[in-house]
Amino acid sequence: QVQLVESGGGLVQAGGSLKLSCSVSGRTFSSYSMAWFRQTPGKERVVVAFINWSGGSTYYGDFVKGRFTISRDEAKSTVYLRMNSLQPVDTTVYFCALPEDVFYSGDYQSDDFGYWGQGTQVTVAS
Repeated sequence: QVQLVESGGGLVQAGGSLKLSCSVSGRTFSSYSMAWFRQTPGKERVVVAFINWSGGSTYYGDFVKGRFTISRDEAKSTVYLRMNSLQPVDTTVYFCALPEDVFYSGDYQSDDFGYWGQGTQVTVAS
């Protein structure tokens, strides 16, 4: 059974930082790319960051603008999202996601990801 367990969300002041974690079980972590998405109520999930199975390739949504860093720890089967310079517009629920296919290198569409964490709320106060 695949499980993705997130942690690290919370309330932070504008300009502050948070680090999200997502622990993965039930899959050979090293064979899977990982991604973070976020979703505002009434809108589609959008990719925040993506890291490929080897950690050698990353992608960020345009709105990230160099503020966030995705990384992975193979020994812990965990993917991280370090978020700096947070702004109120970043307030929403963040989800980690694992794709259906091993060695995924697609175009980061949410439909390609079959396994999701429970979501963690990030709130940025102005």
